Amino acid sequence: MSDSQTLALAKAFIAQPSVTPDDADCQPMMKARLAPLGFNCEDMQFEEVINLWARKGTQAPVVCFAGHTDVVPTGNTAHWTFPPFEPTIHEGQLYGRGAADMKGSLAAMIVATERFVKNHPDHKGSIAYLITADEEGPAHNGTVKVIETLQARQEHIDMCIVGEPSSTDKCGDVIKNGRRGSLGAVLTVKGIQGHVAYPHLARNPIHKAAPALAELAEEQWDHGNEFFPATSFQISNINGGTGATNVIPGDLEVVFNFRFSTELTDDDLKRRTHEILDRHGLDYHIEWKLSGQPFLTDHGPLVDAAVHAIQEVTGINTELSTAGGTSDGRFIAPTGAQVVELGPVNATIHKVDENVSVEDLETLTDMYEKILELLLLD
Repeated sequence: MSDSQTLALAKAFIAQPSVTPDDADCQPMMKARLAPLGFNCEDMQFEEVINLWARKGTQAPVVCFAGHTDVVPTGNTAHWTFPPFEPTIHEGQLYGRGAADMKGSLAAMIVATERFVKNHPDHKGSIAYLITADEEGPAHNGTVKVIETLQARQEHIDMCIVGEPSSTDKCGDVIKNGRRGSLGAVLTVKGIQGHVAYPHLARNPIHKAAPALAELAEEQWDHGNEFFPATSFQISNINGGTGATNVIPGDLEVVFNFRFSTELTDDDLKRRTHEILDRHGLDYHIEWKLSGQPFLTDHGPLVDAAVHAIQEVTGINTELSTAGGTSDGRFIAPTGAQVVELGPVNATIHKVDENVSVEDLETLTDMYEKILELLLLD
């Protein structure tokens, strides 16, 4: 039995070793499918990162598919059941790095678009693609730069479907209609190095910082809201000391992160953190890094279309969620665009033996096509 169009394209994408920030040959493959449909395909390269902006039509609304061709490193390939860049079907699953995150989604988007344009060549509005090879890496020269370029020339996305693997147990059971903000920090607490036998001649930054860190961990930052869980504070790394047992360290480095709701701003979190640290009398310095603001797309044309499409294709009453990590939706939503994330099951993303259900690829293709019909047909 021959592969379906979606499966064949997904396999072709997976065969490209596009470890971030390398696109390998994925975007040229996408352009080869989109250009014959009437898309104007524009390469946007920023430093070493290749991005694609493709658009068919000149009128609003602009419905955009967004995603990334880059994948995370494979790790030790000897641990994989099947070679990560040799797409393999086993017991109904397609194995390979990027199968779920997110080359399967990209294939489903392309095939859904081909079907829609063939069946409805005179559809209203515009269809666009915003594709980057810099999502799994620093994300400095990818979607954020494309959005800046589009804004500078007054080109606006009205609705955006990001193909991130949003589903939990079944394809379509969860839509991400927002994401929490992410604020990271590196805290350096200064002490005075000395001999452990003479603590009065030193100042131990670990001892000094411990009560403050405990208070930060216990703080109730907010209570969340209808769409977001309460803001969380998590310490991911603590480093201090020379490795010797008889030396009081001279400084302590603590790396922590806030995942925050729309109830707070990053400035609120910074202010309250400083208040706690100052109250404990610490000699410290913080380097802050804001990775993304929280965003939310409430019920409206895009969310309603996605919910309806999932119901019609699968019979599932989908759940709206803002859980999980950040995505490139954080760069698109601030422009005023409606943004949802809809993709396959995320159980194996970034893992050894990453895989996606072959059946789900077809289901996802049908969902994307139905969403286009609901948004771009009178």
